[in-house]
Amino acid sequence: MALAQPAGRTYAAAIADLRLGWSQRQLWGHLGWQDIRQRYRRSVLGPVWITISMAVTAIALGILYSGLFDIELARLLPHVLVGFIVWAFISGCVNEGSEVFIANEGLIKHLPAPLSVHVYRLVWRQLLFFAHNMIVYFVMLLIFPQPLKWTVVYVLPAIVLLAVNGAWVALAVGVITARFRDILPITQSVVQLMFFLTPIVWIYDELVNSPNPAIAERARLAEFNPFLHFVEIVRRPLLGQDQVWRHWIVVLVITVVGWALTMLVLRRYRSRVSYWV
Repeated sequence: MALAQPAGRTYAAAIADLRLGWSQRQLWGHLGWQDIRQRYRRSVLGPVWITISMAVTAIALGILYSGLFDIELARLLPHVLVGFIVWAFISGCVNEGSEVFIANEGLIKHLPAPLSVHVYRLVWRQLLFFAHNMIVYFVMLLIFPQPLKWTVVYVLPAIVLLAVNGAWVALAVGVITARFRDILPITQSVVQLMFFLTPIVWIYDELVNSPNPAIAERARLAEFNPFLHFVEIVRRPLLGQDQVWRHWIVVLVITVVGWALTMLVLRRYRSRVSYWV
């Protein structure tokens, strides 16, 4: 049976919410899996459509930008495919996180469970999508073999960091959106814009090392894009590229600062979410 939400506007109550939500792994794990089954209930291929739609889009854009940037398809397409896999997880956590409590209005009002249960459910669902999309990566390795190294193991802590950050983003944005509904379309628009500003379909190193100083200077502005660092800590080990430790440092700093701010939001407004939705 689900436990009641911890009462009080204290950090102890906020931490207890996270702890109790985590202890109910059987509940949100089952709900997350059911979300995927329900979405593709009458489909022949089922969740495989997730992989197919993502792969078709990534391949089409890879071919297009390969011609535009005059880069070999064998080099650009793996870059784009892996970038799309990572971006699908990031954008899913942000977009769905912005309405995680609104979408679960009925459960929040009638199921006495910690708020974090709904966030864990969302992140778990996105991890399942990520696992499905990794099929594309393994197929890509057969067609375009990559010089993988032992550093490929870094992808595991990288995915953990993605999930941890996806949780605080969903919590913080979800609470704010429950109060101010205008945040939802703003969030979706910002995520769409950031897709083009993040090196998903273009190679950051190519532009930074461009012989044109103006292009190289503008490309360096991408360092201020936090999504760049999250994408790179996963993509580089999967493509057999050397680690760039500044990406990890930036991600770790964002993780600490993000969770600190989220705990403040959770402490002050967690008890009001059920009224806002």
